[in-house]
Formats: sequence, structure tokens, C-alpha cells
Amino acid sequence: MENIFTPIIILLATLIAGGAALFFLKRDTKEKRDIENKKIETAQEFVNVVDIRDQFLYTRDGKVITYIQITPIDTNLLSDREKITLARILTAELMSERDAFKFLAVSRPVDISPLLTEYQSIVSDTSNPVQKELLRQEMLSISNFALSGEVVERQFYIMLWEEYEEGIERELLKRTIEFISKFESGGIKANILNESKIVRMCNLINNPAYTNIEDTTFETAMPFLLQYL
Repeated sequence: MENIFTPIIILLATLIAGGAALFFLKRDTKEKRDIENKKIETAQEFVNVVDIRDQFLYTRDGKVITYIQITPIDTNLLSDREKITLARILTAELMSERDAFKFLAVSRPVDISPLLTEYQSIVSDTSNPVQKELLRQEMLSISNFALSGEVVERQFYIMLWEEYEEGIERELLKRTIEFISKFESGGIKANILNESKIVRMCNLINNPAYTNIEDTTFETAMPFLLQYL
């Protein structure tokens, strides 16, 4: 009798073991899939962008956004009287703005391509070997600075938004144009970002590949005084 039931017992044990293994394998696969889906949801919620069309960015939480780029000015070139006048003009203009807005300041690498193009043109036109060598060294030095991320410029933006509803884009665009006129009253140039520029700005803010790595090590941040006897 034992010889008859032994194969049956072995078969049942094998089936049970196989079923248990299949159950745990499916559970592990489901858990991994849930984790991956959670990562995707988290990234999407962080970016919070549904679409970018023309001059508008549409978010997942139901908002329509426009961006204004402010052309920076060097206040060090202004006299004290000019600084006071500019501050008064901007204060008076912005006091009439009752809706919320955000001011964004983003660092980005300096675009050195126009300068390099100009230097390359001079190198091609000149026959002076000394001048050519000096220009080549200068181009190499500028390129090294740009690649190191040490040369950056600040980009300034104003962010305006409204809750999405049918036809709200026209009202938001009108508000954006009026906001630009406030800065132009003080002699500061501003413009509305189009689709490609909005994408570029989003990359500057959210894409780590566009981030400039700053060296903040102890040795480079702290000066040391050496005492000689």
C-alpha cells in the first residue's frame, strides 16, 4: 500500500510547492509593479504639467500659467536719484496688482557662443600670428570657464496663473500684457515666454542635467592664514 500512495503523496507535495512558489512570485511581481507605478505617479505629481501650448502651461491641479521674463539691469550703473525714482515707479505700478504672482530667479550657464563666433571670425581675418595665438588662448580659457559651470547668469521670471475654465486664456493673456507694461513704465524690458522658452525654463528648474554644480568643499570655502617663523 505504501508503494501505491508514495507517488501520489510526492505529486501532491510537488503541486503544493509549485503553487506556493507561483503565488509568492506573482505577489513579488505585483509589489514591484506597484512600486514602479508609485515612482511614476510621484514624478508626475512633482512636475505637475499636463501640457504646454503657445504661451500657456497647463497643470494637473487645474491651473493655467503664463511666464514673463524680466531683462535684468545693473543698478550699480544708476545714480542714487535714479534708483529712488525706479523704486517709486515700480512700487506705484505693482501696488495696483491685487492677484497673486510669483517671482522666480534661476541660474543658468552663460551663452558664450556669440563671443566665440566673433573671436573665430577675427582669427580667420587676421594675418598677425601673435594676435591669432592670443585669441586662441582666450577662446580656450572662456570655453574652460563655461564647461566648469563657474560662469553663470541669473534669469528672472514672473509667474501668473488662473484657475482653468473655458476661455480663461484670453483673460490671463490680457493680465500678463498689463503686468509687462508695469515694468516698462520703469524702463525695464519684459516679454512673454513662448512654448519653447517655457520648456527651457522648466528644464532649468526641474531637470538636474541643467543644474550647475557648485564647489562648496571646506578647503575652497574657508581661507587659511599661514604663519611663517
